[in-house]
Amino acid sequence: MSERHITNGDWETLGSACSAIRKVVFIEEQNVPQSEEWDGRDPQCLHFLLQVDDRAVGTARLLPDGHIGRVAILEEARGQGLGLYLMEAILVAAREAGHHTVHLDAQTYAIPFYERLGFTAYGDEFLDANIPHYHMSLRFQ
Repeated sequence: MSERHITNGDWETLGSACSAIRKVVFIEEQNVPQSEEWDGRDPQCLHFLLQVDDRAVGTARLLPDGHIGRVAILEEARGQGLGLYLMEAILVAAREAGHHTVHLDAQTYAIPFYERLGFTAYGDEFLDANIPHYHMSLRFQ
């Protein structure tokens, strides 16, 4: 059985490992322009790094306003429940930080994944980095 672990921290501490994952998933796989991926907001975020057997395979960030973003799992680690594991850790951290509601912008194909966590889509579909998205939110009970 693989050992999985999530570390959270600031960009200075986790940025190198998190940015490597985001580069592969967003810039290389999804063709997101570098100028959009590196939006300058990372230093103000709480970052999450998911490791399996000491290999960094996933990341996400929590902005100070309660937005979750840059959720990424490397291709070889997908389909193993690791995205759910990562998101659950982010939701715990968001709640501990005092957020009553969290928001994210989900790529359209990922909406069912986020709905399983209790998120609800709202508004109209929009393009972000030329990829269809919907706004989603989750209010903590």
